[in-house]
Amino acid sequence: MAKFREHDLRHALAGEVHARPFERLHAPAQATHMALLTGEGEGPRDREHLATLCRRHGLPPPDDHATHYSGDFGTFRCKWERHTEFASYTFYSEAAFEDPFADPAIHRVPRDWLAGMPGQLLVACHMAIEPRDAPPRAFADLHRIFAAESLTGSRMAGGNAEGWTDFRLHADGFGRILVRDVGLRSRQAGRLMQRLFEIETYRMMALLALPLARQAGPEISDAATELAGIADRMTAIEGLDDERAMLGRLTRLAARIEHLVSGNAYRFSAAQAYYALVETRIAELREERIEGVQTVREFMDRRMAPAIRTCEATAGRQDRLAERIARTTTLLRTRVDIAMEAQNRDLLRSMNRRAKLQLRLQETVEGLSVAAISYYLVGLVGYAAKGLYAAGVALPVELVTGASIPLVLLAVWGGMRLLRRRLTRAGGEGESGD
Repeated sequence: MAKFREHDLRHALAGEVHARPFERLHAPAQATHMALLTGEGEGPRDREHLATLCRRHGLPPPDDHATHYSGDFGTFRCKWERHTEFASYTFYSEAAFEDPFADPAIHRVPRDWLAGMPGQLLVACHMAIEPRDAPPRAFADLHRIFAAESLTGSRMAGGNAEGWTDFRLHADGFGRILVRDVGLRSRQAGRLMQRLFEIETYRMMALLALPLARQAGPEISDAATELAGIADRMTAIEGLDDERAMLGRLTRLAARIEHLVSGNAYRFSAAQAYYALVETRIAELREERIEGVQTVREFMDRRMAPAIRTCEATAGRQDRLAERIARTTTLLRTRVDIAMEAQNRDLLRSMNRRAKLQLRLQETVEGLSVAAISYYLVGLVGYAAKGLYAAGVALPVELVTGASIPLVLLAVWGGMRLLRRRLTRAGGEGESGD
């Protein structure tokens, strides 16, 4: 077989779709899922902290560039995943239990190690999967475990499981999800557990944008009011100085909105992406209604969708406001440019009038110069004629002097024109050279 030149990332990309396999679970099982915000580029801290736990239990640590890890630590299993801006940890236990949330899986993890986890805790949730031979729970029992007013449940995985939650934080600071195994296979149970945890995680990540939207709303309204006031005063301002002052106000307003957009854009776009993942994971649950209880889909449509629409509306408002500011700025700049062009036109007209006056003055001075130079030259001719007459040359001094006047005038006038022509030509060549 021919040997091909492979792309450097071929094997990494081919294995990416298999990078995070589902766990195999057998009821009864418990799990605790946690997601901590660490920011981008904090993967080494997560891996090092996980490596500490692995070394404590004699297990090989994750690779230096790993983004996921799954290991059996004896009394519990741990699955770690590194995402763009958060890290998630899921701890599993398959021991039998009576109360699904009295002794959760996280109680088997060393407390000092948990206390040192890097990042800020955002998601913390317990899940318990009851075996299929366990009796179905009555609503009174479910209301003891969950808040009755927000109880959510449905048949999932094609009717092979029943799931219950209330999307609330309980006294221990953790959420709760209860699943009853009706006919789940081990991989199916692992997929269902991961999807439910991902719904909770991505829901919280998407809702991070909501406080920003609420905070940005009044600022956008204030900026819109200021922009409307500037637009109303544009037709009443007079003078270039007023227009420049208003242009300065618009520039400051544009900078203010641009700062707001740049601060919120990432969070708003991330909220849309996370919400899309929530929608996908809910669809993968394949819910079937349990009479008298809202499904996960209905709960999200009623509680979460309005929050996401608020974020989308706020993002749209600030983008449209930025566009309005840009249009208003362009209009005002055009007005300033027109005013400056009018000033330049008047200045050019004034310069043209001054140039004409200077030319006329120059011509007047030139005429006087011709007369003055001719007067002196005629005087020189007269002196020369008198000298020759005194030397014995019979010359009519007055006649020679008088006859020289037109000749001198013509010669001086021609010389002045020739000099002006040369100076004009030299000035034109100098401008061309510049």
